[in-house]
Amino acid sequence: MDDIDLDSMSLDELKKLQKNVGKAIDGYEGKQRKAALAAVEAAARENGYSLAELTGMASKKGKAVSPPKYRHPENPEQTWTGRGRQPDWMKDALENGQSKDDFLIK
Repeated sequence: MDDIDLDSMSLDELKKLQKNVGKAIDGYEGKQRKAALAAVEAAARENGYSLAELTGMASKKGKAVSPPKYRHPENPEQTWTGRGRQPDWMKDALENGQSKDDFLIK
């Protein structure tokens, strides 16, 4: 690589060079990281394992959805799991003296 005369460069040129060097370093590190990961995954496969099995990391699965526990008596499409904020229909019913047990899904 040619020597760069930094003393003859303007401030804008130096900043641009600095930015480009940072990008080049990040790109190089990213390539090295990918190569290392590929090598580790290949070694795990050769021994009959997945990388996730060896590291104890679970595979990416969606969040489990809780089944509804309570149902609105007049509108069965309105349900509540019993977690998070109470829906307005449940609040209104409790204020009118009803119990949560009256809305349990059996």
